[in-house]
Amino acid sequence: MANSIDVLAVVGSLRRESYTRRLVQAVAALAPPSLRIEIASGVGELPLYNQDLDTAAPPAAWVAFRERIRRADGILFATPEYNRSMPGVLKNAIDVGSRPYGKSAWARKPTAVISASPGQMGAFGANQHLRQCLVFLDMPALQQPEAYIGGVDKLFDASGQISNPGTRQLCEKFLTAFAEWIKRQNG
Repeated sequence: MANSIDVLAVVGSLRRESYTRRLVQAVAALAPPSLRIEIASGVGELPLYNQDLDTAAPPAAWVAFRERIRRADGILFATPEYNRSMPGVLKNAIDVGSRPYGKSAWARKPTAVISASPGQMGAFGANQHLRQCLVFLDMPALQQPEAYIGGVDKLFDASGQISNPGTRQLCEKFLTAFAEWIKRQNG
């Protein structure tokens, strides 16, 4: 880990005006100076995981994604909720990064989960399903504070920043705890 902590944010929404992506952008603007958050590019273009393609020459998008995960000091998963779970695009990204078996790029990466929805529960179901995957992936996950962001469709001001002071304060606390978590995990 250099002077700054390199966090790769994996966003589970493909929509151009995604609330989840907007949330990560707003959260990144609140991050302490030591925390640099970059949204993973091309998650929606990753070919669906198929073990038949995971040969000596796997798809280039898989290779680049796995390499970017390995370079990161920590991972921030950001998910909306689809049918009380995470979206397929996020599950595919998890599968691509975890293979081939025994060579997971995710292993031992400190992580945190933030979930968002227009509803009041803040994508609780997706957040919890994602956390189940993290256990198998051997990714130590930040436990507190939890970040379930409800009412995300009414959260942003005209400049894209978080307009609710309580939510802004929660996100700042979340980011500070995440930075400390990464430092502890990476020794």
